[in-house]
Amino acid sequence: MPASAATTWLDERREQAVAAYEREEVPTWRRSGFWTTSLRKLDLDALEPRRYEPLDQLPPVVADALGEDDLGALVVQRGASTVHAYVDPDLARQGVIVTSLELAVEEYPELVREWYMRRLSHEEGKFPAATAAFWTGGVFIHVPRGLKLDKPIQSVYLIDEPGTAQYAHTLAVVGETSECSIREYCLGAPIEGQALHAGAFELYAQAGANVQLAHFHDWGPGQIHDISTKRVEIGRDAHVGWVPVHLGGRLIKQTLDIITAEQGSDMRHTGLYFTERDEHLDLFTSDKHERGHTTGDTVWKGALTGNSRASYEGLIHIVKDAQETHTYLQTHQMLLSQDAKGDAIPSLIVQTDNVSASHGGTVGELDEEQIFYMTSRGLPRSEAVRILVEGYFEEVVQRLNDEGLQGLVRRRIAEKLLAAQDQVNRFIGERVGARRMPEAAEKEGAAA
Repeated sequence: MPASAATTWLDERREQAVAAYEREEVPTWRRSGFWTTSLRKLDLDALEPRRYEPLDQLPPVVADALGEDDLGALVVQRGASTVHAYVDPDLARQGVIVTSLELAVEEYPELVREWYMRRLSHEEGKFPAATAAFWTGGVFIHVPRGLKLDKPIQSVYLIDEPGTAQYAHTLAVVGETSECSIREYCLGAPIEGQALHAGAFELYAQAGANVQLAHFHDWGPGQIHDISTKRVEIGRDAHVGWVPVHLGGRLIKQTLDIITAEQGSDMRHTGLYFTERDEHLDLFTSDKHERGHTTGDTVWKGALTGNSRASYEGLIHIVKDAQETHTYLQTHQMLLSQDAKGDAIPSLIVQTDNVSASHGGTVGELDEEQIFYMTSRGLPRSEAVRILVEGYFEEVVQRLNDEGLQGLVRRRIAEKLLAAQDQVNRFIGERVGARRMPEAAEKEGAAA
């Protein structure tokens, strides 16, 4: 099929997205009347897609994140260009496709067209429209029916220059009864100046599939903004375990949705975030059940230092006639600075009966008594804090089911705690002092 014929349908979709982008204003997101995410400080006109030549070796920030894992496949996009692509020959012989989405549109037009943006829409706002209109490079993953992959499939989106606008789209399709691990990394170098990642991710796990999915976001200390939508559809008797990790970015506004679309589908969605300095994080996740006899479990944990802002809202949505659904949502947030502000909001929409759906949320601080107990037995305060915070996150880290990625997350959490050590210790000390002053006064009064 000639390239022009193969891409006509995509050209039409892009034109529709451009029209939507041009008529939409740059949004300001407000939640519950008190939480606002604004892009007023982002100079969109100063950003542009940047093109690069293929790389002979991976950039240090990418090599450091990936470690020395034996990979099944890897696609790296730097700015607007795919700069590295590899597929294990054994996987290629079995029909596994891992390539740039641009190339897949040319080489597998019918397969891409069947799945492309089934669950995404350019009508969801200015930035979803921008991604649909302007994406380049991208990632396409297709695992045929009945395969069990022992090696992970990985993709990387890299921004390492200021002034970059990166529009990125990942499409992954896992065939019936297949099993695989997919990991996506969003990485940034410590740049001086603004940059933008406007991303879309869609995964379709077909009947009986089992997918372990992880997203690792660490845009670094630069001025990188991330406005993305990620959506996962789970077929009949299929399972997806999804672990998103957010460890850095000037401003992040993400929507992450899981749809249990057929009977027997099951999801486990477990995420973490750690904000510092003046970072702003705005996360919305949803667990939507479109059929009955489906199950789900969502757990998110976050920690805040510096004068950062973090808001997490999680929604369980059970539609009409989706009976015999069983799902749970819990969200926890730990404040490690008096200047940090955050909220954790669980919510429910249940449009049928005979279901089990519950939620819970907490915003709190480190347990002062535990810190006192540990320091009274010889541990330095900073070590006690590190152990407690790492233990708080460990439930999420273990669900990554990968030693290399687990080690990376633990290392980055430890580095963030070390950078904020003085501030955290001061905050905890002030809390302990404020709590013990009334107790001391009460004892003095009783003695008198």
